[in-house]
Amino acid sequence: MTPITMVEGRRIALSNLDKVIYPETGYTKGEVLHYYATVAGTLLAHIHDRPVSFLRYPDGPDGQLFFTKNPPPGTPAWVKTTPVPRSEDVRAEQVVVADLPTLMWAANLVVEFHTPQWPAGAPALADRLILDLDPGSPATAVECCAAALWLRDRLAADGLQAYPKTSGSKGLHLAVPLEPTPSAHVSAYAKTLAQEAERELPDLVVHRMTKALRPGKVFVDHSQNAAAKTTAAPYTLRARALPTVSAPVSWAEVQACRTPSDLVFLAEDIAPRLARDGDLFAPLLDPGLAGRLP
Repeated sequence: MTPITMVEGRRIALSNLDKVIYPETGYTKGEVLHYYATVAGTLLAHIHDRPVSFLRYPDGPDGQLFFTKNPPPGTPAWVKTTPVPRSEDVRAEQVVVADLPTLMWAANLVVEFHTPQWPAGAPALADRLILDLDPGSPATAVECCAAALWLRDRLAADGLQAYPKTSGSKGLHLAVPLEPTPSAHVSAYAKTLAQEAERELPDLVVHRMTKALRPGKVFVDHSQNAAAKTTAAPYTLRARALPTVSAPVSWAEVQACRTPSDLVFLAEDIAPRLARDGDLFAPLLDPGLAGRLP
């Protein structure tokens, strides 16, 4: 029988707990659930007021992966949803992971959590800017760090503070807390930054997605600021060979990065990092630290 767990008064069926999700390490579904329960307080602080999209990988990263914005079939009635009008469906809704029971229900589906740059109730009114630094082989996270440091200083010149996290894959994300700003304005500013970075660092940075331009360079993806786009949430597990996490990092760690492995963090690394450093993305939750676009 599928075990039933009570989480804050909600009955949740947790299935296949011994199933191996990450074959390279033997990391099981039960361990996935344990990870999310361990970091729940910190993760929920970043996603509890945002519509969530799920990248599901129930058979592991080598199995079928499918991305869904609509509430999955069988979503419990007590799971909060929010209207997210889309051109193809003006009545569309998405899940809001507002509490621990919802987090554990969603984690049981084996998902990555992705969120837009705007909160529920304010579609296309962004409260953060995102730059996704994606290395084209043979470039790695080391080159991403060099680009990130330049972008940090350029943003600071405009009075904006950037906070880095690993993507949980090959690159880095830079997040900037903003006063609520129309997504179109944020997108335009982010594109200008990426273009400027390419002009100043032509041997390192490219701002266009064209594959032929990317080998050996860092693609500064500004497109995730569009209202319809989402980014992997802080502390989400990723559907990669290892149970990697999109983990906030310090600028000292970025500056000290010498090999790609320096910025690879697995699920087991996150609780000790939180105990030692706290939530390095906490400033994104402080309205007093939100910047204004120039």
